[in-house]
Amino acid sequence: MSRAVVLGIESTCDETAAAVVRGGTLVSNVVASSMNEHARYGGVIPEIASRAHAESFVPVVSQALAQADMNISDVDAIAVSAGPGLAGCLAVGVSGAKALAWSAGKPLYGVNHVIGHIAVTQLQFGPFPADTLALIVSGGHTSLLHVEDIAKHVDVVGTTLDDAAGECFDKVARLLGFPYPGGPHIDRHAMAGNPHAIRVPQGLTQGKAGQEHPYDFSFSGVKTAVARWIEGEEAEGRAIPVDDICASLADSVASVLSKKAMKACKQYDSHTLIVGGGFTANSQLRSKLLELGQECGVDVRVPDIRLCTDNGAMVAMLGVNLVEAGVRPSAMNFSIDSAMPMEQIYQYSR
Repeated sequence: MSRAVVLGIESTCDETAAAVVRGGTLVSNVVASSMNEHARYGGVIPEIASRAHAESFVPVVSQALAQADMNISDVDAIAVSAGPGLAGCLAVGVSGAKALAWSAGKPLYGVNHVIGHIAVTQLQFGPFPADTLALIVSGGHTSLLHVEDIAKHVDVVGTTLDDAAGECFDKVARLLGFPYPGGPHIDRHAMAGNPHAIRVPQGLTQGKAGQEHPYDFSFSGVKTAVARWIEGEEAEGRAIPVDDICASLADSVASVLSKKAMKACKQYDSHTLIVGGGFTANSQLRSKLLELGQECGVDVRVPDIRLCTDNGAMVAMLGVNLVEAGVRPSAMNFSIDSAMPMEQIYQYSR
């Protein structure tokens, strides 16, 4: 049986991306980022990002098809991120995808961007075993998911209660004077620091709160604790040990994420943990997950960094799963959903 060919389009934040996937093979992958335009503001400006998507949509999609040596008639379906994400950015991508699908007479799937971060690992590791757990760690999301069927049924095991891991890193990075995005700078400095130099709290792991939220995440208090420590050192006139701060922060966050993920794997009798999202580029997290996975007998599947950050491949791969599972396409009147629930794999409207 021939495998489905899907064009995937991504525009949830500051990357305009498109890719073609045939079955479980990545045929082309094109990403245009507007990150440099946001750096001077210290974060993503939605209006600037939306304008960049509008300018990049046609060139990026055209290049993805050209790299695949295809035209739009050669694909079986189109998939586009419908949420969660920035509303204006989503609107650009979805509007373009609808126009393309309508003009070419192709089925369209408005998919959940976060579930795409799970699906993309299939390009590197193949199909999911039964009872797979997934840890999604990105700028705005930190979630533990149980994947019963990537095309039909995903359950939330744990989620972010306040700041996600990426938000925590970016806020601490600003305190240390690092430019946006702060994550790579913290990662680099952490490699030269002592992870035990500073006591950084591990949110929702102790006492009553830890018992009530065994798989949820909270990093707002972590950011605040680091900020108060820095203020105290400055008040005493002491030099700020930047490398040690970064190492201690990274170790604390990586430990919380890894320990909760392994605990969930044990709860669900899962021997496979899928890891996705832009924050998984963090070297401390990757090392800690692989280390604990080996200790606990869990196969930790951390994809290449190019597949962790937002890209069209993850959208196309989820689209392949939906097409091959026989899931009906989205109706052309489906809406974007900037706060799409994690359990919702794709949008369907009448």
